[in-house]
Amino acid sequence: MSAAAKDLDLSVLPPEYRVAFEALQATAVRAAELEDIVKRLEHLVAELNHAIHGKKSEKLSEDDRQLAFEDLEVAVAAAREQKQVQAPGDDTSKRKRITRRNRGNLPEGLPRLERVIEPDSLICPCGCGQMHRIGEDRNERLDIVPAQCRVIVTVRPKYACRTCTDGVTQAPTPAWLIEGGLPTEGAIAHVLVSKYADHLPLYRQSQILARSGIDIHRSTLADWVGVAAFHLGPVVDRLAEHLKASTKLFMDETTAPVLDPGRGRTKTGFLWALARDDRSWSGDDPPGVVYFYAPDRRGENAEKFLAGFNGTLQLDGYQGYNRLTRPDRKNGDPIIVAHCWAHARRKLKEVFDRDGSEIAAEGLRRIAEIYAVEKDICGTAPGQRLSARRARSAPLVEAFGTWLQAQRLRISAKSRLGEKLAYIHRHWDGLQTFLTDGRVEIDSNKVENLVRPIALNRKNALFAGHDEGGKAWGRIASLIETAKINNVEPFAYLKATLEAIAVGHPQHRIDELLPWNFQPSS
Repeated sequence: MSAAAKDLDLSVLPPEYRVAFEALQATAVRAAELEDIVKRLEHLVAELNHAIHGKKSEKLSEDDRQLAFEDLEVAVAAAREQKQVQAPGDDTSKRKRITRRNRGNLPEGLPRLERVIEPDSLICPCGCGQMHRIGEDRNERLDIVPAQCRVIVTVRPKYACRTCTDGVTQAPTPAWLIEGGLPTEGAIAHVLVSKYADHLPLYRQSQILARSGIDIHRSTLADWVGVAAFHLGPVVDRLAEHLKASTKLFMDETTAPVLDPGRGRTKTGFLWALARDDRSWSGDDPPGVVYFYAPDRRGENAEKFLAGFNGTLQLDGYQGYNRLTRPDRKNGDPIIVAHCWAHARRKLKEVFDRDGSEIAAEGLRRIAEIYAVEKDICGTAPGQRLSARRARSAPLVEAFGTWLQAQRLRISAKSRLGEKLAYIHRHWDGLQTFLTDGRVEIDSNKVENLVRPIALNRKNALFAGHDEGGKAWGRIASLIETAKINNVEPFAYLKATLEAIAVGHPQHRIDELLPWNFQPSS
């Protein structure tokens, strides 16, 4: 609106013009407000698109990206709601709001609580009498009731004969995992999933229960976890046996800080992840992972954990695994090592991000061509993958090797780039293993993804209280993560498994308790 219009004396105008002019002013103000909201929405959407589709070098980590998505989406929703509220109210905009907010699919198995809203009167306005029902509109909304705690009361009546005195008859006490204890197996499963899948430390779970008026100390919850970890041990041991019977596995390790009371601080323990995932070539064996705890990163731990495994092991460049390739390897034959091209790429990427090196950029381009072949053959049978690799990937890998040696002759071995090229050269034989076996992946990203939940739990729990706590951590996380990658709901699986153990599930049928064999009840 112009300055002249703002300075106009409305008192000189006729009443009908004055009302129209004031309405025009209000509309102009509202339009300006809506324009500001639209600009804010456009800015937020641009940031969200950048976080999703931006250059890989500018993308956030997985955890940071999730936080960014949450906060950006919250801001977008708030701005959109402000725009909706301030927009002129009409039936069309109201209908759009209802449609937009009714997104999502609600499972058929969820309990439905119907609330029928009848009109104030069913008498026809024209005086024709009672109106008849001709249809209905149904709207489903998700309602959430905070976790409801309940008490299971077990009543065992006693019976005796009034005539004789031969004794009292009473049903035996049902088998419980913790005899005479407070929790049901479902309560224990909930604590396990909250701690090791949802990364909620026990002291926070204790605080949440206290808000419901249930005073259960953290140490009591820890007792429940320890009992469950002990009884689940044979299941995890059997899971490890299944994995080590395979001929190709992944392995990686990550830190697991452990409290060291003698020194008043934490020490660095390690969880070693041994994983199987053949889904990319439709293998028959179900995926699984076992986390072994060790107080250090020495290679002899890997040798111990892999006792009985013979085949190909996909891993990063950690030298502690070298002892597994020796002819005198303990508890098995020398393994075949498949090294990770993602780690090789990461070395060059570090140099490129820091120095903008053209040599590093050329190496990244060459590796990208190899990955393009893998993208094309993902999901095909091992024979097809091997044929495609021999025809398309082998010449690219050979050319990369020639380029690598030429660059190493030009560049100082003590330079930052020289060190990265030397790393790739040291692992060159393992980097070519995928060219000889169609089941082998080009990288070890699958096991790295399975290590990520351990890192999340580490962030929230800070540390394990003891080496034994680290072992329990790995044991329960093994079952939870194996359940997840087999599309099995962890709580339902753990609850059923603990109940089966409580009633004395026979050892010779322990395979029935493995996550991929779980059959949820209807």
